Amino acid sequence: MSTVAVAKAGSSRHGIEVDNNVESSKSLPSEPQARWAELTIGQRLTVLKAARHRMAAMTEEFAAAISLELGRTPADTLAAEVLPLLAAGRFLEQQAEKILRPRRLGIKGRPAWLIGVDTEIHRVPYGRVLVIGPANYPLLLPGVQTLQGLAAGNAVIWKPGLHGRPIAELFADAMHASGLPTELLRITDESVEAAECEIARGVAKVFFTGSANSGRLLMKRLADTLTPCVAELSGCDAVIVLPSARLERVVQALVFGMRFNESATCMAPKRVLLVDATEDRRREFAAMFQDQLRHIEVKLSQSVKSQVDDLLEEARSAGATILGGPDNQLFRPKLIMNGSMDMRIAQADVFAPVLIMIDVEGEKGAIAAQEACPFGLTSSVFGEERAARRLASKLDTGTVIVNDLIVPTADPRVPFGGRRLSGFGVTRGSEGLLEMTAAKTVAVRRGRSIRHYEPTGVAHQKLFRGFILASHAATWRERWQGVREAIAASRELRKR
Repeated sequence: MSTVAVAKAGSSRHGIEVDNNVESSKSLPSEPQARWAELTIGQRLTVLKAARHRMAAMTEEFAAAISLELGRTPADTLAAEVLPLLAAGRFLEQQAEKILRPRRLGIKGRPAWLIGVDTEIHRVPYGRVLVIGPANYPLLLPGVQTLQGLAAGNAVIWKPGLHGRPIAELFADAMHASGLPTELLRITDESVEAAECEIARGVAKVFFTGSANSGRLLMKRLADTLTPCVAELSGCDAVIVLPSARLERVVQALVFGMRFNESATCMAPKRVLLVDATEDRRREFAAMFQDQLRHIEVKLSQSVKSQVDDLLEEARSAGATILGGPDNQLFRPKLIMNGSMDMRIAQADVFAPVLIMIDVEGEKGAIAAQEACPFGLTSSVFGEERAARRLASKLDTGTVIVNDLIVPTADPRVPFGGRRLSGFGVTRGSEGLLEMTAAKTVAVRRGRSIRHYEPTGVAHQKLFRGFILASHAATWRERWQGVREAIAASRELRKR
């Protein structure tokens, strides 16, 4: 088994080298990760940059490795997964050193009674992190997390989602061929048992993308060892349409969101909240929407199809009108008219192109309808920008997009995460990189004073009271009284 040796600067193209003639110590299973963490961030990023260049030449292989179950074209895969993944890699190459560098606190803001203490905040890797990927975006989501984990100095174990192992192994091959030691990135099989096994062996943190139900089960398992977790979970996202919104633009965005990845996207639109809409506006919206959906068909698994059928029948029984063509072998998108937030389909995380339209009154009604849903991943607001921004500031979701949906979240600078049943913590962006590290404080005492070790007495009580008044009293008279008390107590202590 190989071990990783830290090379002198400039002695290796990637700053590291693999010595295949040295046996690793069984008593030090984390040694490769420790040596990787000892490299400068720049040396680690050199490996990631080489891998990015290598992956840019592998577009055909990545497209071919995507499961046919996703029903994508090769162009969809390149646009939805490969392009944003490589952009995330370049973001790390440009920004990771700045984000992760130690931060010295300096003297500004330091309490006067801590004079002589110099403090730095370091970001240190966790060690071994487990990335549990989803089935719907098997390269982008776990791939970005893996790049961030490696950039931060961790070793990464990648557990792919269903049908995701071929594309994960392609990613790993590119990393290893670019100089990353094999011990630092390992791909497991796709089973739930594989994740269970890794957790049992011991990991320092877990990054999970999946359903809310699966997230609950995972967190119960992690509670036994108090292992921290970032959970990117389900969505039932709302599109809020203000009276100032252009319906044509809204409909085009909704159709894109329902067609994109065959609606198997956690932030695909599921609810349309029409604000103060007239009957004519509702009819116009429905007619435009139906016209755009005529040629769209998607393949649903039998379990998802059964779930959707039950939800649609329940909505119909509650008085809703279901618009959309009949299903044959494939599923045709559905628009549910006369909907309400009481309907189960308005609160369900289902990977299918179904959309419920709900009338709301004013900004308060839109906020109430959003809060009535237990999920809070993303939301979109369409309309005049100033009014849309005002409403966006009041919505309890991880991301709010104005006059668009889905696409802006591909920006590698943007953190992504949810609220409530949509999870916690973030991935991607600067904040996602920081999630791959723990904060470590290094405080240095300078000078010879050891007075803070002395047992306290009445004089110390007067000194502390004086400091408190001088620093925090409401009036200048009280603060001046505190200064006088602190000076008097200090003189008394010096006489001892």
